[in-house]
Formats: sequence, structure tokens, C-alpha cells
Amino acid sequence: MDHGHHASLNRTAFQATVHCLTGCALGEIVGLVIATAAGWGNAATIAISIFLAFVFGYSLTMLPLLRSGLSVRGAAPLALASGTFSIATMELIDSLTILVIPGAMDAGLGDFLFWWTLAGALFLAFWAAFPVNRWLIARGRGHAVVHAMHDHG
Repeated sequence: MDHGHHASLNRTAFQATVHCLTGCALGEIVGLVIATAAGWGNAATIAISIFLAFVFGYSLTMLPLLRSGLSVRGAAPLALASGTFSIATMELIDSLTILVIPGAMDAGLGDFLFWWTLAGALFLAFWAAFPVNRWLIARGRGHAVVHAMHDHG
């Protein structure tokens, strides 16, 4: 494999991981705001945040596919296939990071610790998901499938 192919693969994997991070971050923040406002406990807070991270991640993956003319029925399986492993990796690392930082789960939306922990957890999650996305894309899977649809859609 030549250097240009590696650079292109890294660039595509980086873009896919940024895309995944965007969906995960949006879902988590919305989930955390809902759970905090409702006064939910840690387990419910983590559950809704992870659930919404998947919802937002899949939705962001589906939008360009839908815009290219694909139906929801056609776009949904592509979004599931391309994003699941990346989102799961990101959510695992993110959730574990937040759980191990003392006081992070008890910090409120107005606390610096809340936002610092979330930012740090997402940073670590990004770098955990990057090699996952790179590996999948190198094998024609993951976001490579969605990118192929963009190119041909």
C-alpha cells in the first residue's frame, strides 16, 4: 500500500470518526440535559444518553443518504451497518471514562467538572473509535459503504 492510500484512508477514517463523534456528543448532551432536568439516577442517565447517542449517530448517517434519494427503508440498514461498531466503541469508552472520574456523575450542568469530564471522555472516545473506523473502511465496511453511496447516489 502506498503512502497516498494510507493518507486517504486516515483522512476518511478521521472524517467518519468526527461524524460519529458529532452524533454521539449531540445525543449524550440531550440525554444528560433530559436526565438532569428530570432528576434521574446514574443508570437512567447513562441509558438515555447512550440510547440518544445511537439515535443521533444513525440519524446523521441517514440524512445524506435520504438526500441522495434513498428511502428510509434503504438508508436504515446502511446506517446500522456503518455506524454501530463505531458508536458502540465510542459510547463504551465515553461512559467508562465518566464513571471512573470521581464526582462526574453527580456534577450538574452548571458545573465545570460536568463539561470537562464530558469533553475529556469524548476526546478519548474519538481516539478509541478512530482505529475501529480505519479498520472497517480499509475492508470496505463501516462508513466506506456510506461514502460509496454518496459517490454513486
